[in-house]
Amino acid sequence: MQHPDPAKTVLAGDRRALARAITLIESGRADHRAEATKLLEVLAKSGRQALRIGLSGTPGVGKSTFIEAFGLMLTGQGLRVAVLAVDPSSARSGGSILGDKTRMERLARDPLAFIRPSPSQAQLGGVARRSREAVALCEAAGFDVVLIETVGVGQSETLVAEMTDLFVLLLAPGGGDELQGVKRGIMEIADLILVNKADGDLRPAALRTLADYAGALRLLRRRPQDPEGFPKALAVSALAAQGLAAAWAEMQALATWRRDHGHFTARRAEQARAWFEAEVRAGLLARLTDDPAARAALAHLGDAVAEGRATPAAAAAEMLAKLE
Repeated sequence: MQHPDPAKTVLAGDRRALARAITLIESGRADHRAEATKLLEVLAKSGRQALRIGLSGTPGVGKSTFIEAFGLMLTGQGLRVAVLAVDPSSARSGGSILGDKTRMERLARDPLAFIRPSPSQAQLGGVARRSREAVALCEAAGFDVVLIETVGVGQSETLVAEMTDLFVLLLAPGGGDELQGVKRGIMEIADLILVNKADGDLRPAALRTLADYAGALRLLRRRPQDPEGFPKALAVSALAAQGLAAAWAEMQALATWRRDHGHFTARRAEQARAWFEAEVRAGLLARLTDDPAARAALAHLGDAVAEGRATPAAAAAEMLAKLE
């Protein structure tokens, strides 16, 4: 039986074909890597683009509830939405700590949505590569919005910000100490801060938190890629589905402004260059660890450094000279 062309089925928007293609890019086997590279090259010619939105949030913020409510609002408008999870902590735990499909049952059943939990047992660099490629596959499959969710573990926020067009930080209502709990670095990469759970008894606390963050954002240095008023903070309630349309309107307004002022294309070009350089580094590292002679030299020189017989700089220079 002749198998259907994977590129054609992905381009046709077949969700099963997309899931199979993502499984292929997640494989570490050399033959699968070659196949994946070829597939991505064919799909890149489609020229399709989605709005890539990175989403991060502190634990207990109601991220899954927000993604489901936000995703359902978008699919209700006829937009196709893909949700990808990036979980670098799974490299240590050996599995994804996000039970996305079980938490987002209604969105998972929506024919206009596609949800993919994060790959397990991957190095941070591996997560980055696979996530970027999964985004490219979702774009080729004709999705309009790709939501890339991260767990709040520090390094992953930067990783996700580097492969998205907009970065959204979701926060829970908190006291005055709440502001201290969010790293300044994450604040600096956020385009939009959404204070969730702004409903019922928590609404006053949410509005206080919102005022704190709005004040903090005004103190941050103005970024060239932002129009007047950005980055900004808004209050939302995923549970009551309030403020979601306003948040989406702000995301669209920011993306449109960046497109009109050349920032959008420039950022995509910069990200593509960074992706290329990361692939080269990963390839060189793989060559270093796959070659038995190089591996032996690495171990020998590593022992010399550990025993104090050579300095790290001198040993590294010797190792690099062997590769020439």
